[in-house]
Amino acid sequence: MPDKFSAIWVSHSSINDYLRCPRLYYLNNIYKDPKTGRKISVINPHLALGQVVHDVLESLSELPVEKRFDIPLKVLLNVKWRKVAGKLGGFKDDFEEMKFRDRALTMLSNVESRPGLILEKAIKIKQDLPWYWLSEEENLILCGKIDWIKYNEEDDSIDIIDFKTGKNEESSNSLQLAIYRLLLEHCQKRKIRRASYWYLDKSEIVDFDLPSLEESEKRVMEIALKIKEARRKNDFACERSGCYACEALEKIVSGKAEYIGVGEYNKDIYSLV
Repeated sequence: MPDKFSAIWVSHSSINDYLRCPRLYYLNNIYKDPKTGRKISVINPHLALGQVVHDVLESLSELPVEKRFDIPLKVLLNVKWRKVAGKLGGFKDDFEEMKFRDRALTMLSNVESRPGLILEKAIKIKQDLPWYWLSEEENLILCGKIDWIKYNEEDDSIDIIDFKTGKNEESSNSLQLAIYRLLLEHCQKRKIRRASYWYLDKSEIVDFDLPSLEESEKRVMEIALKIKEARRKNDFACERSGCYACEALEKIVSGKAEYIGVGEYNKDIYSLV
């Protein structure tokens, strides 16, 4: 019987870390501060913005359709923003914080003016973190948290939606929605009709052409096996001996970042301000 506690868990974020820089993967997913025994993470205004907007929209999926806009999203934003105000969000000053908060408000105003799928039924997966055995033989588990799963009552199918708060569009080679599809194929029984990105800055929903299940699983497995081998060899060197991807976390390790507190995932949070 495979043991999920000894397995290597991979997700879109950890795979993306590894592809960007093996050292980034190590610092984000394995390294623990020897003093606290906790993993580390860095907060910055862009991350704070994304975190709050996602929190607001995710909270709507738990409400009946007719009650989702009973409370203005601006009010929900004010409540959620307290978690990232000031240094908690890595803001260097009040002006920078106001600029990012205004961006968040614009995104949520876009949703209120063109709510689209928010006014349709959504479903929740029973697991807090959907996962399945990518390979029991290789002791690999694939996991991931999906922003929104729209329910299509007419044919009992579902759509996958990922909220984007950045200004750049996702690459056509991205595995994110392909991974979410793999998870839903294994964690629920409804047919998956489509997968889309919702770019909140411009209130645009863009459908994504998903690769076949076989191709998706093959690509994920190839990277997961590389991660497994790197962990076996403890080989996570930055190929550029220091790069933009791992730079922020390296500053935490070398004591050049400001400690903020413990985050919701029991990680030590730092700011580079």
